[in-house]
Amino acid sequence: MKSITKAQLSFMMFLEFFIWGGWFVTLGSFLSNNLGATGAESGMAFSTQSWGAIIAPFIIGLIADRFFNAEKILGVLHLIGAFLMYQMSQSTEFSTFYPYVLGYMIAYMPTLALVNSVSFNQMNDPAAQFPKIRVWGTIGWIIAGLVISFVFKWDSIENIGNGMLSNTFTMVAIASVILGVFSFFLPKTPPKISKDEKVTISDILGLDALKLLKDKNFLVFFIASVLICIPLAFYYQNISPFLTEYKVENSTAWASLGQVSEVAFMLLLPFFFKKYGFKKTILFGMLAWAIRYTLFAFGDAGDLFFMLVIGIALHGICYDFFFVSGQIYTDSKAGDKAKSAAQGLITLATYGVGMLVGFWVAGQVVDKNVLAEGNHSWLEIWEFPALFALGVFILFAILFKNEKVEYSE
Repeated sequence: MKSITKAQLSFMMFLEFFIWGGWFVTLGSFLSNNLGATGAESGMAFSTQSWGAIIAPFIIGLIADRFFNAEKILGVLHLIGAFLMYQMSQSTEFSTFYPYVLGYMIAYMPTLALVNSVSFNQMNDPAAQFPKIRVWGTIGWIIAGLVISFVFKWDSIENIGNGMLSNTFTMVAIASVILGVFSFFLPKTPPKISKDEKVTISDILGLDALKLLKDKNFLVFFIASVLICIPLAFYYQNISPFLTEYKVENSTAWASLGQVSEVAFMLLLPFFFKKYGFKKTILFGMLAWAIRYTLFAFGDAGDLFFMLVIGIALHGICYDFFFVSGQIYTDSKAGDKAKSAAQGLITLATYGVGMLVGFWVAGQVVDKNVLAEGNHSWLEIWEFPALFALGVFILFAILFKNEKVEYSE
């Protein structure tokens, strides 16, 4: 790969995840402080990610893979996203904000697949080259948090009270315009499927991979993947308002510690795979969810602040050891013809169905634990996902039988 191409793809990934991390982390605080949203309404807003994940395969399968270059669709979607993001920054009521965030996520979620398509199309050795490109996405997410906390201080306790978090949407709108325009200058990535070739709904949603569910181990893994997304939703929806209510300064930067951890534990994943195998590795990931929520439940912003920091830092184990390990396991179980379908099915089941249910449950639990002064009883809120994750851990430990899964570095 040419150096200029590598630089282009790295910048694309940087902006792609700078955009996501630049507003999604602080969304919970914005909803509660700027719009006065209830827990149920916050759940609706966050669940737009799931609706976007459910709709994304249709945009990719029916349009991107058949009619237009991926980089051009990427550009158009980010320009549309810039407009919707600006409208979100101007919203003062949840009823006007929700249609914009729903439209934005429907436009944004397909871009996650498109940036991968543009990248893979330029690589002759994806296994070696892609991680070096993808890591810039994680760096982008981290930088977004640092900019919000240390450059503009929009998430300071004072500025949150003054409604300054709306500026995050303006920042992201500008970044979206830059990536939208830049996308048209990316290497050409033509359609992979002839427009005359028939593509069924089953092909788009990866339903051909349902035959894998006949395997008991894969069925247990599939169910566990959907269930673990319920406690995952609690983290995304509540981490910002949780830290804000505890008056933690630079909360967005603290939250980005999770992405730093993600990079570190990704490097440790091969070691765990080789030494402990797939089952134990994924169990480490499940148990980490239960531990992190227990730390959140009993930690505070004073002497026990270290418990909150450890809980955030566990994100690398929670995400890498479960979701990345799961992607590797799914790839090992699927035949050559079903690899893409199997990955698509898992994505639809987790980020689509699993987190859709998770955000709804999280909203209901939050609303049931509102205190008189408008704050929340966080002990009771974090107890639910901690116990739920522990239950999934026990279920998987009992029902899943050991299987040899190779990790290819």
